[in-house]
Amino acid sequence: MNSVTQANTDYRVSVSNQQILKIALPIAAATLVPQLNFIINNVFLGHLGEEQLAVAGITGVYYLIFAVIGLGLNNGMQAIIARRAGENKIEAIGNLFAQGVRISFALATLGILLTWIVVPFILKHTLHNALHVEMAVKFLRIRIFGIVFLFLYQLRNAVLVGTNQSKYLIIGTAAESIANVFFDYTLIFGKLGLPNLGFNGAAYSSIIAEFTGLMAIYFVIRKKGIDKQLHLFQSWKYDKQNTLLIFRISSPLIAQFCLSIVSWEFFYILIEHHGSMDLAISNIMRNIFGFFGCFTWAFAAATNTMVSNIIGQQMHDKVIPLIKKIMLLSLLFAGCVFLLINIFPVVFLSFYGQGNTFIQHGIPVLRIVSTALLLMSVSTIWLNAVTGTGSTQVNLVIEFGAIVMYCIYSYLTLEKWHLPITIGWGSEWVYWITLFIPSFWYIKSGKWRKKAF
Repeated sequence: MNSVTQANTDYRVSVSNQQILKIALPIAAATLVPQLNFIINNVFLGHLGEEQLAVAGITGVYYLIFAVIGLGLNNGMQAIIARRAGENKIEAIGNLFAQGVRISFALATLGILLTWIVVPFILKHTLHNALHVEMAVKFLRIRIFGIVFLFLYQLRNAVLVGTNQSKYLIIGTAAESIANVFFDYTLIFGKLGLPNLGFNGAAYSSIIAEFTGLMAIYFVIRKKGIDKQLHLFQSWKYDKQNTLLIFRISSPLIAQFCLSIVSWEFFYILIEHHGSMDLAISNIMRNIFGFFGCFTWAFAAATNTMVSNIIGQQMHDKVIPLIKKIMLLSLLFAGCVFLLINIFPVVFLSFYGQGNTFIQHGIPVLRIVSTALLLMSVSTIWLNAVTGTGSTQVNLVIEFGAIVMYCIYSYLTLEKWHLPITIGWGSEWVYWITLFIPSFWYIKSGKWRKKAF
């Protein structure tokens, strides 16, 4: 009998470096591809001009607000599904997935309405450059329709990672990557007979790519029989209890991630007041932060899943040793990235075709960001361990405190004292250190042991 259809398939995890890498590395590869796509977008846009590259920073961070809403829903469901897998209650996963799809459609509709109605007003009253406002509004009114596909696409993380099948993630992201590069090139520059859409071509390209990734992963789930084994697509009946459970676990995470990205948008608005070059440099820093942070985020996702799964197996005493194992692996990968970036900073910055002056201004900022990657590699592991325990309200409190410190620092350095952006990017150090301390304390306190869902 095919192992995919066996009723007694065991999705419980073990505490070992091999198990950690088995879960984390496919997630890293799957996360790396979209980040690479984002960098490619900006490389293409950089060749259109500095204005386009600068505005891409504003629009990119705004879209991230909605992307992380889906991520919050995904992480909450991932913790619940991993808990059910640890308890060996596989039949419950299909119903959880159905409720997640319903919630995704509702959130996507809300996001589209807000973008069309509210965002133009906000941007007109926050950005100083009228051209930036016009470009950003036109772009976002196109780009926002992609969240329908993105939210559904993100649910595959909850299912595949939550059931220890992260190896299939790369298939969907590979399809997305190919589509994104092709349509970026053809729609931004008007190649191969397609219209020359310039800056807005990147918006259409991203939507097509998200749809392509969604269809690819749907095909994999059906082809491998995962849908039958996990009881997916079998019933779309509304389940109030599971819907409320998803909201209870996911809502604090959604609020947490939204706070984080809104603060980042606030940061970019402050950077915009320093001029187009500083904004363009900061946009590239976000690219580099996102691209090289993929390994850390992968280990963080593995932490969420494995902690929840281990607790589901009633192996509470193994939680902290597991977290330490994951943290050391995360720090090792981040250390390699740190060395690579600081040895070859010119190589990374030259990809964007902005000239020597731009590169020289960007190198000091790049060094600050690379150090922040080390801090993130530790902090985010402990924060996601809190998520895995189901204590997502604690996550929200920790995030809120870190965001307050982050925003105060950013406002004082960039707006009030008008210091260079190299100092302003030190806000990342403040943020990750402030996240680590209470996350570490909460896990060490053992208060999570009484949490059940």
